[in-house]
Amino acid sequence: MTAATPTSAAPAARTAARPVRLRTPRRRPHSADRPRRSVLLTVLTGVVLVYSLVPLVWLVVNATKTQPDLFDSFGLWFGGEFALVDNVVQTLTYDDGIFVRWLGNTLLYVVVGAGGATFLAVMGGYALAKFDFPGKRGVFATVIGAVAVPGTALAVPTFLMFSQMGLTNTPWAVIIPSLISPFGLYLMWVYAAESVPQELLEAARVDGASEARTFFQVSLPLLAPGIVTVLLFTMVATWNNYFLPLIMLKDPDWYPLTLGLNAWNAQAATAGGQAIFNLVITGAVLTILPLVIAFLFLQRYWQSGLAAGSVKE
Repeated sequence: MTAATPTSAAPAARTAARPVRLRTPRRRPHSADRPRRSVLLTVLTGVVLVYSLVPLVWLVVNATKTQPDLFDSFGLWFGGEFALVDNVVQTLTYDDGIFVRWLGNTLLYVVVGAGGATFLAVMGGYALAKFDFPGKRGVFATVIGAVAVPGTALAVPTFLMFSQMGLTNTPWAVIIPSLISPFGLYLMWVYAAESVPQELLEAARVDGASEARTFFQVSLPLLAPGIVTVLLFTMVATWNNYFLPLIMLKDPDWYPLTLGLNAWNAQAATAGGQAIFNLVITGAVLTILPLVIAFLFLQRYWQSGLAAGSVKE
């Protein structure tokens, strides 16, 4: 009995030394931890969604109709004949293919105007964010004031100035004003101040990098989301620009798409004019396609650019 005691006591000692695992009760999600659902917000979001999609659906559906079907069928449903291909062909070939000329003009204004505005906004915003110089506060006040002034308020003074310079009725009358984007400059200023650490620039300068090399190899990759955001804003503004070309251009050969489609739409009201509403609608569909494609391909950069600087660590 005495010899058997250590043998039987060993398992008991090991059992006592083993840590006891306690079961933690499963925590039921509290109502405060669950995402709140608002019926009113859901309804308002649905109303905004319908409000945004119905005009687009109407545009696409009616682009498949012939001229008589536009007036004889329901607006949000297809007509008796599916004429989308015929409408596209007629749009591209009507009046010796003037629509293609208008499309080329719009691309020219966007590439040179919006591209130049983005370049100037990036360079100016980076300089204002990372360099100190006399008069910086004055520049800031000027930029903020320029953002608050609508573009239509400057259209007439711009026309008078360009008229004195002999630049009206030329592509430069649309391109040069498009090069200035106060909102893009302000956006790049804020984005560069938040996304490019000053310590990184100092390290590049200590390593002997020039300011140009520091900008292109260090800062530019960090500014990519903001650059895409500014590019999208300026591209949409230039693509949809209507009032400035309206007062600057008289020659239809230099019209952008917005002005050209309006001329087609007003053609039915002129004496002896031909109503081509089906071509106007089809041309509008062709006009918005490049913007839709650009947003789909650059959406993630656009969203990240808008959210930059919204959270401070």
